[in-house]
Amino acid sequence: MIDGASQTFLQLGLIFIIAAATAYVLRLLKQPQILAYVLVGILLTPVFKIITNTSIIDSISVIGIAFLLFIVGLEIDLKAVKNVALVSSLGGTIQIVILFVAGYLTALILGYLGLEAAYIGLMIAFSSTMVVMKVLSDRRELNTLHGRLAIGILLTNDVLAILVLSVLSSINHFSFYLLGISLLKFISMFLIAYLASKYLFPPVFKFAAKNQELLLTSSLAVCFLFSIAFFKIGFSVAIGAFIAGVTLGNLTYSVEIAGKVKSLKDFFALLFFVSLGMGISTGTIKTLWLPILILLLLVIFFKPWLTMTICSLFRYTKKPAFLTANSLAQVGEFSLIIAAQGLALGHISTDLFSIVVVLMLATITTSSYFMEYEDGLYRLLQRPLRIFDRFTTEGLEYLPTTEKPKIVLCGYNRIGYSIAQGLQDNKKKLLIVDYNPEVITQLIKEGYHSIYGDVTDEEVLEHMNLSRVTMLISTVPAVNDNILLIRKVRSCNHKAQIIVTASEVDDALRLYREGADYVILPHFLGGEHVSNLIAKVKGKSDILDKEKAHHIEHLRRRKALGHEHPKQG
Repeated sequence: MIDGASQTFLQLGLIFIIAAATAYVLRLLKQPQILAYVLVGILLTPVFKIITNTSIIDSISVIGIAFLLFIVGLEIDLKAVKNVALVSSLGGTIQIVILFVAGYLTALILGYLGLEAAYIGLMIAFSSTMVVMKVLSDRRELNTLHGRLAIGILLTNDVLAILVLSVLSSINHFSFYLLGISLLKFISMFLIAYLASKYLFPPVFKFAAKNQELLLTSSLAVCFLFSIAFFKIGFSVAIGAFIAGVTLGNLTYSVEIAGKVKSLKDFFALLFFVSLGMGISTGTIKTLWLPILILLLLVIFFKPWLTMTICSLFRYTKKPAFLTANSLAQVGEFSLIIAAQGLALGHISTDLFSIVVVLMLATITTSSYFMEYEDGLYRLLQRPLRIFDRFTTEGLEYLPTTEKPKIVLCGYNRIGYSIAQGLQDNKKKLLIVDYNPEVITQLIKEGYHSIYGDVTDEEVLEHMNLSRVTMLISTVPAVNDNILLIRKVRSCNHKAQIIVTASEVDDALRLYREGADYVILPHFLGGEHVSNLIAKVKGKSDILDKEKAHHIEHLRRRKALGHEHPKQG
């Protein structure tokens, strides 16, 4: 006779063994890892019925959602999204309202009653912070423009989802008084979290950081402390965990904390996606295939189109707008939490809850593919996406002098900033191209020649005057974009010097074969700079002191510009 603990261990063991084998195969086939975990859940329960009692796995999965949201909160850098605050807050709110209305009306047409239709609208509206953060982190895109846009919009999603949960929990006895009390409780807890992050946690974690085990234990204690506190005042434990993560995520030691809990994140992420696969009901899909299909189309087509339109209205060019919209085309974990609460309160049926599970599973899978092949999708859709240029191409080029620039710098990121500073003496001859409207606005204030747009856009390429430039420098990391630039320059100008950027050694060698004169590999530059610095200051304390003072001043300027090093999960 197998006891409960042993049965749990055996079930977990079976899940991880099959998940490892499946993930290995899909890795060889270059498929998203999330798909492997979902497939394991489908194979174990709905298909072969190897695990019939999923209650234990489901319970662990619920805990996993809370823990995953804690880690998501840890990885969110609030400073990184301050430059996209307007589109994130106002644009994100507009997106959710329109999606809710679209989902609500669609549900009414499908025959659902008012309250269930409202739940469907809410489920359609929210995207998955957990999935998007995981994929962006894995692809090292957290600090890209589209990464910051996506994170900012997701933060708005999460805040509004928390407010929605507080309303739904009291909807049976709804009154503005109860709503006000709920909001007051939430604001009070949020204020406590803010004060703790500012005054209590810095000294506590400064001491805890001296011992790695104590650092991990303290972090988990904060997670459970906020989860319990939020649960006691009527909110979900997941909300408390998320607030705890955000609270710790902006401490000095957040990178160390995130590193410590990363393996736990992967553990719970696997179980969460496996449990989704286990929850698939083939009967639900057969009987409710029409509403599932219609809602699926709403999420994977209408939702990204709406997101891209909103980003474009806020003057972001079509590439970052497309990549942002592409990353948000799924149903999120807060949708599942809202559905679970609705089921517990008797607001929705088990069939509708099953529809949410199927939708979340399907859209997370498709979204993983969309994000994996986003560059190819963009190239495929680049021509029809020109319709969005009408919002962004006005004032495309800013030329403060009549002298035509001879040096073109594509990308004013951390590397681009350093290059531009080095070219201050040639400022009148320098043209900067970037697709971030905030960056272009600042460059115009500083009097730089500048073009607002994507470096692969034909109209932007025409404005670069490539046939007459003496040097083109690209800090854009996308290898295909750099290949296009090289070919465009070489087709009309054989004398120009071309300097481009790559993230991988193989990409750098490929760019050299395409005709680049030099390829920047950012992760090698630090070592080369330190080596040169050591040779320069060896045995000369006065020179090192000057270098230190210069570096501190430089870092302060960088911080003011938001050039923090991106956090990686």
